[in-house]
Amino acid sequence: MLNNIFKGIFDSDLTNVISVTDFFLCIGTALLIGLIFAGMYIYRTRSSKSFVVTLALLPATVCMVIMMVNGNVGAGVAVAGAFSLVRFRSAPGSAKEIGAIFLAMAAGLITGMGYLAYAILFSVIMAVIFIIYTEIERKSKGRGSLYKTLHITIPEDLDYDEVFEEIFKDYTSEFELVQVKTTNMGSMFRLTYNITLLGNASVKEMINKLRCRNGNLEITVSKQDNQAIML
Repeated sequence: MLNNIFKGIFDSDLTNVISVTDFFLCIGTALLIGLIFAGMYIYRTRSSKSFVVTLALLPATVCMVIMMVNGNVGAGVAVAGAFSLVRFRSAPGSAKEIGAIFLAMAAGLITGMGYLAYAILFSVIMAVIFIIYTEIERKSKGRGSLYKTLHITIPEDLDYDEVFEEIFKDYTSEFELVQVKTTNMGSMFRLTYNITLLGNASVKEMINKLRCRNGNLEITVSKQDNQAIML
């Protein structure tokens, strides 16, 4: 009787009807998986509350959709199109956020197909690996803070090829001139260096010495982006 209440009005004799017990079992498992992924992501990671809530509910949402599709090819194509629309109307996130979303969707897909034990096992394994890589990333940030991008403005008559080399050797382990740009209507040059600071180097002292060489013009030190580090 209870199963008849939840039976679809377009179901036929060839349609597999999901029992209420199976429905609650799958949804409950998906919500548990969502809690695992939410806890995984907030571990030593800055995140908005809305994203964590979305991550917690996403496996259950995908699970529900997959259960309702239930082998219907046409419905599957429609669902794929709906997910594409949601993707293109959403602001892109960080690589870590996108990865967490894909993990949650994959777990929801496995749950919706009925492989509950595999879904939980997959979620636990991925959560542990995610936390391990988060710890590795956190410990490597100390090294990453040594990579800087340095912008130095110099007058046009200053020979920049070797004028700063002596200072760089005292404060950096590596330095590379990556861009030379004219500025102030051609009366000045703007040099861009990628540098790797020594562990005990003082940025303030380095800037003070550079100012003595460039005529006290503008100097900017900023965090080096990932692409520059890879190069």
